Amino acid sequence: MKFRKKPVVIDATQWFKNGDHPLDYAKAVDGFEGGEMRSFSGQHCRENSWEGQIVGYFRHPEVPGETACKHCGQTMHVHGWIDTLEGGHIVCPSDWIITGVVGERYPCKPDIFAATYEPA
Repeated sequence: MKFRKKPVVIDATQWFKNGDHPLDYAKAVDGFEGGEMRSFSGQHCRENSWEGQIVGYFRHPEVPGETACKHCGQTMHVHGWIDTLEGGHIVCPSDWIITGVVGERYPCKPDIFAATYEPA
């Protein structure tokens, strides 16, 4: 059987580096400073290059940062990580981050994105 994708409008942002997603610093973050708990604004987090809240840093104890990515060939230390409904996924520089119909987020390779989506 063949199926056609339903025409659904999605939100998407192309990701290139930590902090690129527009919601990476949308919320304040609680943390310690000088031994006391405080709230750090999203602006403070952005200005100090904190890890993005949507696309985080790629971390894997068995994959050194100098390793070349099997998808794009760039070293892993320039990659991100996103938690999805199916678990976590690596985000390569130039991947699109799609927000689905129920608010879920997932990465999509640029060629797949171009073949599947067009501006609304």
